[in-house]
Amino acid sequence: MSFSQALSGLNAQQQKLGVLGNNIANSQTVGFKSSGVQFADVFANSQVGLGTRVSAVLQNFSEGNIESTNRNLDLAISGTGFYRFEQGGEVVYSRNGQLSLTTDGLLQNAQGANLMGYGLNAQGQVQVGGQPQVLRVDAEDMPAGMTTNVATTVNLDARAEQGEGRSTVDLRGEGDGIIPVNYHFSNNFTVYDSLGNPKNVTVYYEKTGTNEWTVKMAMDGKALREDHDNPTSDIKTFNVAFNTSGQLVLGSGAVNDQGVIDDIIFPADAFLNDEAEALDFDFNLAGSTQFGNTSTTNSLTQNGFTSGTLVGITIEDDGTIMRNYSNEQSRPSGQISLANFRNPEGLRPVGDNVWAATQASGQELVGAPGTGQLGLIVSGAIETSNVDMARELVDMIVAQRAYQANSQTIKTQDELLQTAINLR
Repeated sequence: MSFSQALSGLNAQQQKLGVLGNNIANSQTVGFKSSGVQFADVFANSQVGLGTRVSAVLQNFSEGNIESTNRNLDLAISGTGFYRFEQGGEVVYSRNGQLSLTTDGLLQNAQGANLMGYGLNAQGQVQVGGQPQVLRVDAEDMPAGMTTNVATTVNLDARAEQGEGRSTVDLRGEGDGIIPVNYHFSNNFTVYDSLGNPKNVTVYYEKTGTNEWTVKMAMDGKALREDHDNPTSDIKTFNVAFNTSGQLVLGSGAVNDQGVIDDIIFPADAFLNDEAEALDFDFNLAGSTQFGNTSTTNSLTQNGFTSGTLVGITIEDDGTIMRNYSNEQSRPSGQISLANFRNPEGLRPVGDNVWAATQASGQELVGAPGTGQLGLIVSGAIETSNVDMARELVDMIVAQRAYQANSQTIKTQDELLQTAINLR
């Protein structure tokens, strides 16, 4: 009698039960991928088989459900791809994006593996396509940014008449001098010097001819003059013109072909007490109009800001890690890279919810999230295990019945053997 077939069946079902037990045990493991057992029959040049064997344990890399956690360092991949981690000097791959920010600025998982991605170039921009490296979020303060560009669109009332209906303001000149300025409309905005100090700039618009206006400026109530070294110097005047359709004439007066008044300079000695660099910015009037409606400011932006401290980070869906500062500015700190494989089932699980590449998996294909076949990053969410608990329980019942049936085969063959021995 041969007991090998039944024994092979018992061993095979025992291994299957082990795989099922591992799946069930990891049903709550973030990013876990379930496995399944494949069997193969065994023949040795005979009509009667020698039983069965486990031919492979295949991993199921289907995507799990994405659940919100409202924690910005919990990340999920919506689509294909794996995070790249550096662990013990080796690169490993995972779908578990539960991260923490260390005191050194590293993004680590619970096992201490460091998240990898693209760093910054010399201009502070993400170097996409470069060699992935361990990402680090620097915590240094953001220095102040001096205003270099102011853009505004205004409508100046075409009904205004030269020399009539004007308002007058007395601006400070040199020393105790007073400079009166007439205007039909004014607006103001805040600019920042090289130290991040806010300064208030007021712009005065006066209609001086048919479709012609002058623009004059003051900072903190002090007039911008032609020559601040000359106490009798006139206030600096910029001429702008509009056509008969009410549109700003480009390349006329002080306005260049882009609608910009170039290089408006407030000298450091006259306006900033020589404590900061001279304020030098372009004044963009492109899009401004002269219609028969009340003068108004339609939009106003400037690119300066004061210094700021790091208050937190956010992660965009393309994997860009943004540092957010107290001055309401944001700067990138790097970009998470994802890896994909020609045959993900060939990856070797090494524990701690990570895999290692093998010859069977092929070489990694690295890129930014959202490019090619790589998925997007979902911040504030996790990918749950893809274990189907109902299916696992049903498969467990089936494996149990198969184990019992193989045991019954052994029992039956034992009874037949005992009967043969008793023949005498």
